[in-house]
Amino acid sequence: MLPEKLTLADRVLQVPPSPTLAVNAKAKALRAAGADILNFSVGEPDMSTPAHVCEAGKQAIDDGHTRYTPVAGILELREAVCARFKKEQGWDYTPDQVQVSCGGKHGLYNIFQAILNPGDEVLIPAPYWVSYPPMVQLAGGTPVIVPLKEENNFDLDPVALAQYVTSKTKAIILNSPSNPTGAVYSQASLEAVAKMAFDNGWLVVSDDMYEELTYTEGKIAHILNIDPRLKEQVVLSNGVSKSFAMTGWRIGYSVGPIEVIKAMNKIQSQSTSNPAAPSQYAALAALTGSQDFPGQLREAFLPRRAFFVRELQAIKGVTCVNPMGAFYVFPNFSAYFGKTFQGKVIEGSVALADYFLSEAKVASVPGAAFGADAFIRFSFATSMAVIEEGMARIRQALAALR
Repeated sequence: MLPEKLTLADRVLQVPPSPTLAVNAKAKALRAAGADILNFSVGEPDMSTPAHVCEAGKQAIDDGHTRYTPVAGILELREAVCARFKKEQGWDYTPDQVQVSCGGKHGLYNIFQAILNPGDEVLIPAPYWVSYPPMVQLAGGTPVIVPLKEENNFDLDPVALAQYVTSKTKAIILNSPSNPTGAVYSQASLEAVAKMAFDNGWLVVSDDMYEELTYTEGKIAHILNIDPRLKEQVVLSNGVSKSFAMTGWRIGYSVGPIEVIKAMNKIQSQSTSNPAAPSQYAALAALTGSQDFPGQLREAFLPRRAFFVRELQAIKGVTCVNPMGAFYVFPNFSAYFGKTFQGKVIEGSVALADYFLSEAKVASVPGAAFGADAFIRFSFATSMAVIEEGMARIRQALAALR
């Protein structure tokens, strides 16, 4: 036990432990014991990083790019980010408006550290990615959770959102396509939110990590295209992790008002310094080389998505919104809450996810971690054979509940 004067910081104590920890620990223990665990909890593509990207990383090492780079990232990569936004969206940015970070998560952390003071409130539509509220709290801010409705396909609800706005509202987080729901926000809802943000002077943190993994026709709506006046109020968060299967390379990037990016660079300079140099050159190859890979991911995911949704919707009492992006399904299992197995009551998503793990040997993530306890998240970034076997096990496990 720590001596009395060596207590932990209040900012750590205020962040609740993840409800997934117990399930994850149990999954590891079962695997170590030799159990055949089907893992649907992993938030990363199951395909390998493209060969030309790997070669660029290797070449960077051979070329001696193994030392410090500028804190904000190498100029070539920041230029490539600007060029990509110009080509794909028509947005004009300069390299000094770009920060390259150690993954998208790190970039988001830098954003909140740069903009929030104690008591500042951040609107977070729920279901949300698990790290948003803790990152806001660790920056001294207050996460304000805005529930979205399943029957509305988890689209933004400006009327409901307005009920959570106060004089302390500083920012709003938008994540479209969404982790965990796969929802894509509609043009109409974003128009209303854009007006609210502009009129109230909020910062909009647009987490676009899954933007290239969509199943809609044409480009999805983006708040910056809807109201270009918001350019000085929007920080874009993106990266190569999902669209180029580069989760382990740890490269994300943030783009926004130069004052915010400068503040983020100051924070990064005193924490991690620059991201790994070889990873930056690999990311440069991803952004400037062949762009076939994201399309290949989409093609691989389409049949898996269709099968998963169809099978889940066929289970009595289960509902599942068809995801329009990302690679997750987020079915509602609340009809099974209150049922029992061998005298143990399934009281919520954590208990049900634990039951699936124990009895079906299926690893998933309980919806409680995303602020939506009625649901459980499954990734379909795995093979069709695993998905088919997983669904058979889930059906059997649900049928055993009384």
